[in-house]
Amino acid sequence: MRTPVSHSSKGPLDGYTIIDLTRVLAGPYCTLLLADLGARVIKVEQPGVGDDARHIGPFVEGDSAYFMSVNRNKESIALDLKSADDRQIFESLLQTADVLVENFRPGTMEKLGYVWEALHERLPRLVYTSVSGFGQTGPYSKRPAYDMVVQAMGGIMSLTGQPGALPTRVGVSIGDLAAGLYAAVGTQAALLQRERTGFGDRVDVAMLDCQVALLENAISRMQVDGRVPGPLGSRHPSITPFDVFRARDGWLVIAAGNDAVFRKLCAVLGLHGLIEDPRFLTNHLRCLHHEALKALIERQLNSAPCADWQEVLMSNDIPTGPYNDLAAVCNDPQIQSRQMLIQVQARNGQSLTVAGSPVHVGAHRTPLVRQPPQLDQDRQAILASIGIS
Repeated sequence: MRTPVSHSSKGPLDGYTIIDLTRVLAGPYCTLLLADLGARVIKVEQPGVGDDARHIGPFVEGDSAYFMSVNRNKESIALDLKSADDRQIFESLLQTADVLVENFRPGTMEKLGYVWEALHERLPRLVYTSVSGFGQTGPYSKRPAYDMVVQAMGGIMSLTGQPGALPTRVGVSIGDLAAGLYAAVGTQAALLQRERTGFGDRVDVAMLDCQVALLENAISRMQVDGRVPGPLGSRHPSITPFDVFRARDGWLVIAAGNDAVFRKLCAVLGLHGLIEDPRFLTNHLRCLHHEALKALIERQLNSAPCADWQEVLMSNDIPTGPYNDLAAVCNDPQIQSRQMLIQVQARNGQSLTVAGSPVHVGAHRTPLVRQPPQLDQDRQAILASIGIS
């Protein structure tokens, strides 16, 4: 049910209460998104240990930077769900909640006595979101999974890296992050459905499913081309030129997404002869001859530094961008203007820069309402909110 929240956020999910049983990344990323949008998120952690992420480095004066990056705007209470007293507190929390989010291996919640069907009968308005490696059904459902496992199994790794190179993991935990994103979408959809029906529902998100959902057009390309796609480096499989190119002093991206932009690119680069070159007349032909085209473009780009080419390309409205490392990202004025970097604090007050929320709804810009919580930090306030002294 919708309940007042104690903090000052007025985001679009203000008034909704989320009970968060998740740990490490996929589940906490889901509840982070909901918290940033204004929901009250009560993180239920194991006494004495807490979220596993609290023990993953690097550390800022004893606090995990990993944990701090995905647990802002949440409250923490430590409960042992095998203890009768703590179970009573947990069930009282569920009475006031709109959503329960968990990311245990399927079967764990049943062992704890919180199977979906029984909770739905007792709390028919509760939305119950489960994030797991392989989902609640299917032959793999009881298997453990981590990001690396589903990246490999879901085909993402087979499309990543340079041709002929060793298998390469995507540079961020896309297996966890995608599952968290889809779980947040599914949770909000279930809340909207509840507005119409009056009943909560089960949201079942599998990390492996999410990797397959992110394959974009790779599956359809395989059917049309009759070949199993592999890694292509940085270039686009179906659009050329659409790649990272070397200039005199470094790399830049050029993305000529159609014939008109390609012709303009050739003119800007002074490569007028390429416009009528029979190898490059259409996008399909450019894809067939991508190596030759890239060599010709890079030969021309080598005549000037990246910054000069960036200025010329941008002034002619050709999609381009610098190849940034993380230090450059953090110093980018667009990133700063969009408030995509925020400061959180460790227990000693030391600041840590983390990524902010990219979701802007109206005038709402994700405020930092609460610092990442210490384990069991909010126990007394949470108990008071449900009438337990």
